[in-house]
Amino acid sequence: MIPEEVLKKIQRFHFKTRYMASDIFAGQYESAFKGRGIEFAEVREYQPGDDIRSIDWNVSARFGHPFVKVFHEERELTIILLLDLSGSHLFGTRKEFKRELLATVAGMLAFLAIRTNDKVGAILFSSKVEKFIPPQKGPSHVWRLIKEIFTYKPQDLTTNLETVLIYLNRVMRRHAIVFLISDCMDTGFEKSLRMTAKKHDLTIIRLCDPAEKELPNVGFATLRDPETGQVAMFNTGSKVLREKWLNYRKEEDAKLYDLIKKSGVALVDLSTDGPLVEPLARLFDTRSRRS
Repeated sequence: MIPEEVLKKIQRFHFKTRYMASDIFAGQYESAFKGRGIEFAEVREYQPGDDIRSIDWNVSARFGHPFVKVFHEERELTIILLLDLSGSHLFGTRKEFKRELLATVAGMLAFLAIRTNDKVGAILFSSKVEKFIPPQKGPSHVWRLIKEIFTYKPQDLTTNLETVLIYLNRVMRRHAIVFLISDCMDTGFEKSLRMTAKKHDLTIIRLCDPAEKELPNVGFATLRDPETGQVAMFNTGSKVLREKWLNYRKEEDAKLYDLIKKSGVALVDLSTDGPLVEPLARLFDTRSRRS
């Protein structure tokens, strides 16, 4: 039984993400992610303005006047959301936690999928696959997915991206549009990422918080790793320490960007204190122009 306070929060979130899907990104998603191909629909009489290349000459000859072939886009796609519920997402120093940002993005993408009659499913994971929600259609399915994101308590708080990518490739045998929503604080998943990018249309939506990139100068601070529970004290007033941390984060970013570029994967960076609409709009626009 979901507590009333949590249920009200889910309902508010439900309306917010549905609004974003219908009013902000309505046409962009459909243009960015095309159907699997074109299928024949019917033959009808030629009308002024029709492309003469679509004339069906056999039917036209039979009836003595021109007919054209009509084709429709084979629209139905399968969207899979890989949702990282590890402990590092229970962190945020600005507007919201990364877990809340993850929920917003996932909910909005789910609504975009059902608007165009696509199927949408999700794999919730930490160091292991926690839950698989098979792809389906319809608003009630999205409601269930959103409730799971808000209420599911992972059995483990550490991260293993390789595990979820291997699982995805095993259960999704057909081509799918895949969004990996994670802070990507993990290593050793390079081979699995490249394999996934070859089999599916993969986009990484990386979540971050400003304090993870640049340590704030607050003097001595006790910090706890949300995944391992380890506690340590640091002097954030040390310029040397802050510079070491900044350089470390830059090196890790460079490694990830290089891997993504070589794998042919799209990347969107989102921050807990930054805009949401503009980065996703750029992703959809880039894909539309490429199509």
